[in-house]
Amino acid sequence: MRPVTLITGASAGLGAEFARQCAARGETLALLARRRDRMEALKAELPGEVHIFAADLALPGAPADLLAQIEAQSLTVETLINNAGFGLGGDVQDADPDRLTGMIDLNVRALTELTRAVLPGMLARGRGAILNVASTAAFQPGPHMAVYYATKAYVLSFTEALHQEMKGKPVRITALCPGPTQSEFFDVAEVTGMLPRMAVPVEGVVTAGLKGLARGKAIVIPGTKNKVFAQGSRLLPRAAMRRIVARIKTS
Repeated sequence: MRPVTLITGASAGLGAEFARQCAARGETLALLARRRDRMEALKAELPGEVHIFAADLALPGAPADLLAQIEAQSLTVETLINNAGFGLGGDVQDADPDRLTGMIDLNVRALTELTRAVLPGMLARGRGAILNVASTAAFQPGPHMAVYYATKAYVLSFTEALHQEMKGKPVRITALCPGPTQSEFFDVAEVTGMLPRMAVPVEGVVTAGLKGLARGKAIVIPGTKNKVFAQGSRLLPRAAMRRIVARIKTS
């Protein structure tokens, strides 16, 4: 079985940049997204061996099916980058309930299932790494994007707990918590205003995440402003943080 780096949500944004940087390091890649054409175009620009899998991880059974396809090609996941996810702006009562459920299924359930599925093999082989993409949204509630913020709070809490569980074991687990990043995220989430204007390029975010994973860090927050904001959420009263986030969303 040949080791691969599995990157979910690899068709654009952070996922595509993870693919570029991991390929440049000589890693064999397994890319997962819904849009095969985007991944084929990305594959054409990457050096080395790249395997493409097209699926919607939000569907029941999709994570298990994906891993079965990977194993069928005599590949084994040595590094997992759980990047797939999306957001949805607006108030809960106005949101499409199916999209809210799909967001939970992708951001929470699929990430959990993939992580749980690959961990035993990593431990048995004596090596492995998992990078779960959370967000600075994980550090406080998010009025007008309530469910998205809650899913990222889950990812951060889940990853921190696993990081501690893996102490003294040969698997590194890290939560990457970027702030607003230049990608399709805001278009998909239908979010305008201040947040998209605050977005930074993906390259530095991915570099920080991979370095933090290599160093065995529990949490990586790229950028000084994002670190200050995340720590501020722990120092300020929660009522104040709710008002600040709500004001940002409506600016």
